[in-house]
Amino acid sequence: MKVRVHVTLKPGVLDPQGRATHHTLENMGFSGINDIRCGRMIDLDVDPSVSDETIADMCRKLLANTVIENYEVVRLEQQEPAT
Repeated sequence: MKVRVHVTLKPGVLDPQGRATHHTLENMGFSGINDIRCGRMIDLDVDPSVSDETIADMCRKLLANTVIENYEVVRLEQQEPAT
């Protein structure tokens, strides 16, 4: 089972990567960008028996710094193998 974890900075936490990306895009001539917040995506391949609580425990203990980051866990649909 594929599980995707989205980790993002909490509102109000300084995001230097997002700020640098924003400035770079403006310097490249892109306009109309109000703000950019960067995060990361982590894909896990786990046994279907792994519970949501266990995945949340992984997030709290390793995958996200819950002092400054939020996380969201999404179980992805199994894709049918190509024939």
